[in-house]
Amino acid sequence: MLHQRTRQPLEVLFSPRSVAVVGASERPGSVGRTVLWNLISSPFGGTVYPINPRRPNVLGIKAWPSLRALPEAVDLAVIVTPASSVPDLIRECAEVGVKGAIIISAGFKETGPEGVKLEQEVLRIAQAANLRIIGPNCLGVMRPTGGFNATFARGMARPGNVAFISQSGALLTSILDWSLRESVGFSAFVSVGSMLDVGWGDLIDYLADDPMTRSILLYMESIGDARAFLSAAREVALTKPIIVIKAGRTAQAAQAAASHTGTLAGSDEVLSAAFRRAGVLRVDSIEDLFHMAEVLARQPRPSGRRLTLLTNAGGPAVLATDALVAGGGELAVLSDATRAQLDAFLPPPWSHGNPVDILGDADAERYAKTLELTGADPNSDGLLVILTPQDMTEPTQTADRLKAYAKMPGKPVLASWMGGSEVAAGERILNDAGIPTFGYPDTAARVFNYMWRYADNIAGLYETPTLAEEPTGGGRDVARALVDEARAQGRTLLSEYESKRLLAAYGIPTVETWLAASEDEAVEKARTLGFPVVLKLHSLTVTHKTDVGGVRLDLRDEDSVRAGFRAIRDGLIERELWDAFDGVTVQPMVKLDGYELILGSSQDAQFGPVLLFGAGGTLVEVFQDRALGLPPLNTTLARRMMERTRIHHALKGVRGQPPVDLGALERLMVRFSQLVVEQPFIRELDINPLRVSADRLIALDARVVLHPPDVTAASLPRLAIEPYPQQYVQDFTLKNGESVTLRPIRPEDEPAMGRFHQALSEQTVFLRYAGLMKLSQRVAHERLARICFNDYARELALVAERRAPDGKGGGEILAVGRLTRLRGTKDAEFAITVSDTVQRQGLGEELLRRLVEIGQDWGLERIVADILTRNRGMQTVSRKQGFSILENEELAPDMVKAVKVLG
Repeated sequence: MLHQRTRQPLEVLFSPRSVAVVGASERPGSVGRTVLWNLISSPFGGTVYPINPRRPNVLGIKAWPSLRALPEAVDLAVIVTPASSVPDLIRECAEVGVKGAIIISAGFKETGPEGVKLEQEVLRIAQAANLRIIGPNCLGVMRPTGGFNATFARGMARPGNVAFISQSGALLTSILDWSLRESVGFSAFVSVGSMLDVGWGDLIDYLADDPMTRSILLYMESIGDARAFLSAAREVALTKPIIVIKAGRTAQAAQAAASHTGTLAGSDEVLSAAFRRAGVLRVDSIEDLFHMAEVLARQPRPSGRRLTLLTNAGGPAVLATDALVAGGGELAVLSDATRAQLDAFLPPPWSHGNPVDILGDADAERYAKTLELTGADPNSDGLLVILTPQDMTEPTQTADRLKAYAKMPGKPVLASWMGGSEVAAGERILNDAGIPTFGYPDTAARVFNYMWRYADNIAGLYETPTLAEEPTGGGRDVARALVDEARAQGRTLLSEYESKRLLAAYGIPTVETWLAASEDEAVEKARTLGFPVVLKLHSLTVTHKTDVGGVRLDLRDEDSVRAGFRAIRDGLIERELWDAFDGVTVQPMVKLDGYELILGSSQDAQFGPVLLFGAGGTLVEVFQDRALGLPPLNTTLARRMMERTRIHHALKGVRGQPPVDLGALERLMVRFSQLVVEQPFIRELDINPLRVSADRLIALDARVVLHPPDVTAASLPRLAIEPYPQQYVQDFTLKNGESVTLRPIRPEDEPAMGRFHQALSEQTVFLRYAGLMKLSQRVAHERLARICFNDYARELALVAERRAPDGKGGGEILAVGRLTRLRGTKDAEFAITVSDTVQRQGLGEELLRRLVEIGQDWGLERIVADILTRNRGMQTVSRKQGFSILENEELAPDMVKAVKVLG
């Protein structure tokens, strides 16, 4: 029997072969009538069945009393009946083999607890039948490129290459009306409603494979499954822009969104950090949503934030400059060579700088020559051409002359033709040539700021981090024991002494700290450490020591230590905290030049653990100089967090101060994020201050709050991003007796992966990729970055590594085995490449065996691979692991398919 590739499950929601409208009606103004009319008046090529037990026909089409009565099993059911009837209807869908449903009906979780119960019953029935649902409480789905309109909107969107997904049906209808007036087209138009089943991640995955979609626009009120969204977005953003406008930035708006969708909104700042991590562009207005879809489709991404303004009037350029700088952009500084070239042909009164004011009498040729020269300046990342209609201005001729510069490599060209009917022809010429135009230059400057931010987000996905230290299993166990002991005692707070032991377990330097239960013991410890010293309250219940007078600094002799001990103890007694005093800690008085930072972690309702980096000390809440990120970090992500703070500029060295060792700080942040990932029972963790200087990084104080003892591992907040799967690190002995390490790939492996691909023979490359691939293609940075940057929730590559002679990282990669989930299915595809020097040593078979085990952990149904007929070796390896080798009529004649069904 041949195994055909399964149809993408969401395909029935966008391109069904048959549709049943449950609740079809002839009543004017009813949703059931509008949905049916939209379906039959658009030629999507399928059959439409009205379901109405009280009528023989609806709108002249034979009606059926139920889904069970239909002459065939339909692909899709569109349900517009009251909420209370929906569970039984979904049960009926499951019985007759319907694979998709759009529930337009309202009255679910947005109405309260009873609505939530209805939803959960619907979901339980649907999941058991593998039936996918959009909604409830939604407008429906349009597929304009296929003529499919299963909505109750008035009319059909124009076909185009932009997919628009909205959590607000009313907004969708407004956008539809606007798009028809502005001739904007869509590849898909989706109202997701409450996202009971199909969410952002599912739809992004589907649209990723849609050849009609070039960019994806989202109007979001709640994120739903955060991990699914980030996982899908990060992968798809590499090839198709994902642009989102998120409602609920303010506390008041977030509350409004919650009451509208029945979903509590999370921290807006965290959401922005998550978007950056996934390469998603966030905009602030609906207008910008469509501006960015246009410019990213028509112009290249800038490599930086420096913009050159070219204008025939000073005022508009000043407005554009204000908008540019306010949004974080910069004016490009003209190089000496460019300035000299401009001096040679521009009139003497030109501005001699940026903005480049070429004066009000500028003709088309002056515009063109200036654009050519400034566009070639290496100091510029993009260009904005501004034209105001003056007596001597030639809007149409100038636009025609600038057409030739529409495709400057690596530099976007934007235009603002200011005016009305006089400049309209020029605007059309520029737009037709691929140069986006804007009525006002400040709008264009704002769009450029979005462009470089988006480019920066995407570049972050491709950056190769430096190799961080290997994780230390012993430290992980020490930290876990500390946490477990506190929880066993019913505590949610670690003492400062315990907190510093926790940090030290992960290689985070701390001040030497000793416990003292009495005055005499405090004096003894101080004498041993050497004066001056610091005393701090040691308490298992008090969180903030400074709030209760629990810190005494710069104690220079035994008498001051004794006095400090008594002052801390008596301060608690005065506050009636008799049981809170468990002694003091004694530490050396650390006096370092440098800066105080804060490094912390707390829980977000939607994204789980979130990291914070910024300026620290006692005024941390006042200055609020911080950046947020999601764990786990690598050195690149750590550096990018630092760069988003104002303190970062000082850390690089200012006013004669030497710079901090930023590389060491990056690695410390990576270890901190590893602690957060590996110790999930930690609810909050603050290092404040983290004192940093050119010579040293040291944690002076730490605060650790645990989840309550009754919280179980299963109920802990889930990490939004799948962490490094340490459980798959194992050793393996080759047939020749050599021991190698098999482990999941890391982003830091890119240099080693480049060397691996360089060493492959053409024969090995041909068998792996079913064709030849040039060496320059195999080792291209973007390709290697994609190979090494795995989203471990949907793709996992195991590398076989020959360790470096010193036993540290950076060894030689000998083989790679990759398992990749196939979007929208419970299947995954494997691929294996073994270096020529170690072929026939058992590596291929061992990698495949372990990939099968990972597939079982993932809950897959099948693992498959397309293999060249002549690649007998891989076919043999596959058979040994229980794969069937099948000829498949969907494949090329020289290919076979390996298939293993998992139990």
